[in-house]
Amino acid sequence: MSATLWLVATPIGNLGDLAPRAVEVLASAALVCCEDTRRTGRLLQHAGVRAQRLAVANEHTEYERIGDVLAVLGDGFDVAVVTDAGTPGVSDPGERLVRAALDAGYVVSAVPGPAAAVTALVISGLPTGRYVFEGFLPRSGRERTIRLRDVAAERRTVVLYEAPHRIARTLADLADVCGGERQVAVARELTKLYEEVQRGTLASAAADVGEPRGEYVIVLAGASEVAAEVDDAAIEAALRDAIAGGATRKDAAAAVATQLAIPRKRAYTIVTTLAP
Repeated sequence: MSATLWLVATPIGNLGDLAPRAVEVLASAALVCCEDTRRTGRLLQHAGVRAQRLAVANEHTEYERIGDVLAVLGDGFDVAVVTDAGTPGVSDPGERLVRAALDAGYVVSAVPGPAAAVTALVISGLPTGRYVFEGFLPRSGRERTIRLRDVAAERRTVVLYEAPHRIARTLADLADVCGGERQVAVARELTKLYEEVQRGTLASAAADVGEPRGEYVIVLAGASEVAAEVDDAAIEAALRDAIAGGATRKDAAAAVATQLAIPRKRAYTIVTTLAP
């Protein structure tokens, strides 16, 4: 294929995971888009590749890079896209470049390889037949509250990413909204020398985070059938009934949580969204 936009997966830790075909594509591409030229430069040096041209396409500059990419493709040459680690476009830059290339009629292909989400999922010990990837949770506000609520009700195994300085808070929030007994695997330093996977309950994971270090992948067991059957509409209706009967919002949330056998945090979260 010619004039192709290649998404090239790179190692998430162990440099030995760089695929031979990835090396070939990186060596032949007229332009290599990356998040950090220094980091990608070291990877290319390790692989014995001298890139024809490197350009930054990170979360801030990806949109601006579209013109350069389309110009190179328009001249009949290939463009490779890499990120600092893993598969481009998965909670990383790449998605906008793919859309622009496709809309312009160019071929888009990939050199598959490492992906932290899939790596953590398959070694988690949790069901892998059906899963959903949520990426990073919103950092705060109503969007975070809604996403946590959705995760708590999800029947499939859920895979999330989290930064080291937010991992303790996220595990605590998940324990609150899902219940501390929900099973989870928390992985960090995947494929590296000090790879670590903590398996157990959300309560134990939240209580024993340890020293935050490296990017984390959280693999969360899906909600049980009983918990999933209680949808938000049913909880809202029960809350409104309790409030209409004279209960405060706090008391209504506690009563409904007990009545419907759902985590208290879920009831508290929903009651805060009800109009006065």
